[in-house]
Amino acid sequence: MSSMHPTTHLRTSEQSLTFSRQFDAPVAAVVRAHTDPEQFSHWMGPSGTSCRLDRFAAHTGGAFDYTITGNGEWRFFGSYHEVGPTRIVHTWEFAGDPGLATLEVLSFVDLGQNRCRLDGQSLYTTAKHCAETLAFDESGAGMEENFSRLDQLLAHLTS
Repeated sequence: MSSMHPTTHLRTSEQSLTFSRQFDAPVAAVVRAHTDPEQFSHWMGPSGTSCRLDRFAAHTGGAFDYTITGNGEWRFFGSYHEVGPTRIVHTWEFAGDPGLATLEVLSFVDLGQNRCRLDGQSLYTTAKHCAETLAFDESGAGMEENFSRLDQLLAHLTS
């Protein structure tokens, strides 16, 4: 699935990445898609999968635990350290890689004309985990598929 606004990725150190992606929707709509359980479950995961939320409390001090199901199951969990109108700070961990938690800061930037940019910074536990995640995301599989599904949800919600 291609996108009008592909995600850019940059490795900024051995254990950190930044990414950036534009959306044709206002900041509030993109933040809501990250924090509303019903919306989140519609776009999280690659095409052809579904997202089961076992816990989803997207507020400062909250936590999440969800499983992506398709040709297998992939469980992710983490904690929200800050949830605000233009910024989300959380940790996440894939249950298949115990002990490899990632700290992620998401900043939502208003571009005007009902458009916004999501700037993310991810800090990984190890350089190897950082490199593996970058290779997966640059393949178009991980983040890009999720964000393409988010584009579809936002187009539906804002039309």
